[in-house]
Amino acid sequence: MNAEERTRLLWFLLALSQLTSGQSDYAPYFYDYGPGATHGNMALFSISEDTPVGTHVYTLNGTDPEEDPVRYGLTFEQGSREYFRVDPKSGNVTLVQELDREKQAEISALVSITDGRNKVAETVRIFVTDANDEQPEFQNLPFAIDVPEDTAPGSSIYKVTAVDKDMGSGGSVSYYLPSSPPTKFTIDGHSGVLRIGANETLDYETTPAHFVTVVAQDGGGKYKGQHQVMSSTATVTINVVDAQDTPPSFVGTPYFGYIYEVSLPGSEIFTVYAKDGDQGNPNAIHYSIMNGSDGVFDINSTSGCISLTTNPSQLKSELYEIRVKAVEEGGGGEGPVDYDVTTVTVRVVDLNNHPPTFYGETGPQNRFEVTMFEHPPAGEILRGFKITVNDSDQGANAKFKLRLVGPGRVLRVVPQTVLNEAQVTIIVEDTSGIDYEKGSTLTFKLLAIEIDTPERFSATADIIIHLLDTNDNVPAFTSEYYVARIDENSPGGSSLVSVTAIDPDSGPWGEVKYTIYGSGSDLFSIHFSTGLISTQPWATLDAEARSKYNFYVKAEDGEGEYGLAEVFVTVLDLNDHSPEFHESLLEETMVIGAPVRIEAVDEDAESPNNVIEYSIMKADPKNIFDIDCDTGVIKLKPYIKSMEIIHNITKSQESKWSLLVEARDRGSPSFSTTAVLNIDITEATPLMTAFLKRSRGSPMKVLGMVTGIISLLVGATVLFSTAMYLRNTKSNRISPARRIIKRRPRHHPEPHPWSFRMPVFRDAGPSSKFLLADDDPPEGGCADRGAGRGPRAKPPGPPNAPSLPPPPPSSAAAAAASTARTSERPRVLPTISGVLASRSFKKPKASSGSGSSSGSGSGSGRKATMSSALVSELKMRLEQKINESNQGYC
Repeated sequence: MNAEERTRLLWFLLALSQLTSGQSDYAPYFYDYGPGATHGNMALFSISEDTPVGTHVYTLNGTDPEEDPVRYGLTFEQGSREYFRVDPKSGNVTLVQELDREKQAEISALVSITDGRNKVAETVRIFVTDANDEQPEFQNLPFAIDVPEDTAPGSSIYKVTAVDKDMGSGGSVSYYLPSSPPTKFTIDGHSGVLRIGANETLDYETTPAHFVTVVAQDGGGKYKGQHQVMSSTATVTINVVDAQDTPPSFVGTPYFGYIYEVSLPGSEIFTVYAKDGDQGNPNAIHYSIMNGSDGVFDINSTSGCISLTTNPSQLKSELYEIRVKAVEEGGGGEGPVDYDVTTVTVRVVDLNNHPPTFYGETGPQNRFEVTMFEHPPAGEILRGFKITVNDSDQGANAKFKLRLVGPGRVLRVVPQTVLNEAQVTIIVEDTSGIDYEKGSTLTFKLLAIEIDTPERFSATADIIIHLLDTNDNVPAFTSEYYVARIDENSPGGSSLVSVTAIDPDSGPWGEVKYTIYGSGSDLFSIHFSTGLISTQPWATLDAEARSKYNFYVKAEDGEGEYGLAEVFVTVLDLNDHSPEFHESLLEETMVIGAPVRIEAVDEDAESPNNVIEYSIMKADPKNIFDIDCDTGVIKLKPYIKSMEIIHNITKSQESKWSLLVEARDRGSPSFSTTAVLNIDITEATPLMTAFLKRSRGSPMKVLGMVTGIISLLVGATVLFSTAMYLRNTKSNRISPARRIIKRRPRHHPEPHPWSFRMPVFRDAGPSSKFLLADDDPPEGGCADRGAGRGPRAKPPGPPNAPSLPPPPPSSAAAAAASTARTSERPRVLPTISGVLASRSFKKPKASSGSGSSSGSGSGSGRKATMSSALVSELKMRLEQKINESNQGYC
């Protein structure tokens, strides 16, 4: 049962069910709007083939008598392409595949409408209308024709045909030829007939083939809303057929032939070749000699080969010009004969069978030698050579070049190009290359090479130059300067450095003798032949006196030519001096809170030999002083802040200490010196007292200062008294009697006056206890940095002392005032210099009532005592004057 029968059965069952139910149910139906409408049942609907896919093209429209909702359907026959799709509810029909009228111009479809119970289906025809989407297609491709070259102008030679599948104007075809490139042909635009141009001719010899491009164009039409013209091209190949209308011509002219001295009768000289100008259908060519052969040449009429008929020795001329004629076979008809004429030039030449040859004074020679001095001037001709070169051939075979091959561009040869024969001249070009020291013999190769011959014959000769030496070199040292080092105190005759100068000359010119000169060279000597520099046998070098020497060495050859170099000698310092303290160091006053400084000098020249470290070897009592190992600055321990602490430490209530200090250098081995330093400790005092203490060694300076102060006080008193007198006189009043009230004494312990007494050393005095044994460690200072010393010991704490008695009621205020005075002004670090007693001093002899310090005599003691007494007296007077001036009114 097919689909139609099933549909009918379905309708029958529906009608039967309606009759059975006793109700009327009408089938839905399509509206029919007729052709061209876009609503209805698509009857006679047409659509352009260029409609884009996805376009809404139609709307199925119908109704149901009972006004039930309807649904639409659109199907195609089985196996056919489905071009459209319908929305069941809205009836909108959409294009889903591209249309092509040239492939399918009519589409059959089944449209349906149903109300859910009744369904109506109709078969409709949808027409596809044309759009201009096809280009013309040429028929019977490829286009290739043969046209004789003598075809008359304007003749038809071919007809092209193109077909366009479109309809209407889009299917009509016209033809034309592009304007570029220009062509000899035309075409009829409607029929497609191809013709030779009215004034054009074909020429096989010029252009044997033409390629003509033909364009086929349709009449244009709409495509996707735009007007479109489509075209296609094809190439017509026109082969021009040759005709007998061109004479023959010779190929490869001009022609040259050669006859050699070894040629034999019958030898081929040259072969000419001509071809027919009508290449499409050429005729055979015949050759003949018209003139110029003089009976000694012959030609083959078919091959064109020219040969010699006699022996070359019988030829009377060296140059022949033979005229040869080429004629087409069968060209002797009624018309003119086609031929061509050419000239063959034949030259009688010499055979290249002789190479170039070098000659000396006695005949052929391939070795030439000369002896000369080195460094001849540039441009000089080496006249010791007698060289001739010859080639016995003739013409180009006797032309050759000369080249000189050897080290660099030392020599050049003249001439460089030779024809047959020439005298060879060798000239100096680079005089520096002719150097005896570089080589006593120079060897070159003289070459003669033919230029234009295929054989390129050549010859060689050896050029050997033996050089004689001259004194052209100056002795040159291996270095511009030499550096030598030597320890000071080295014995006389010690070697420093060996210098070397080289003179490459030979004989006495290359023998070098050495001398020295310059400032400081008198301490040194040099061996005249070996160049070994050493100190004079009597000379001793001292780095402390002079550590740098420089002088010149001279190397001289046998003729007095010389070279110079500079020698720098450094005398290396040895640790041969011990540190020494200044002679004027006797004693020092130390104000609490202000350090003092000792200084020693080491006369060595360099570090570390002259770098000094300071340390305190012994002090009694201990742990009172610290010393800076680098600067020699000595200061009290931080806990010592007043004289009360000083008096608490020592039971004798003394403020003088003697220290054994050591100055040690850092050389290897290390040297040291010890000395006794006397320090008088005191508190800070008024400015004048401090000045007196600092000026203890200059009594006149102190006297001048005291005199100035007294003068100022007297002047101030006179001015004040005068002012008061004038005031009282002016006011006419009697001034009341002034009451002089003395100030109340302050409750504080009297300060200890400074003492300038010199320390006295007796046999069992303080100095004896500062003699150190070898194993005694230093009491204070830096950890020793020299080899063999142990690490720096941790300083012990302050010494124990009995408790101080309770202070008086006003002692706190006095202590505060004393501290304030001490801190009023920072103290300047004094520099102490003088003579200290060394470690190994001898015990001085005791004198009545006085002693002498280590390193000082009785005379210096007496001077110090007198200076101390003078300063003490001035101090007492100054203090008395100050106390009087401090009294005021109550």
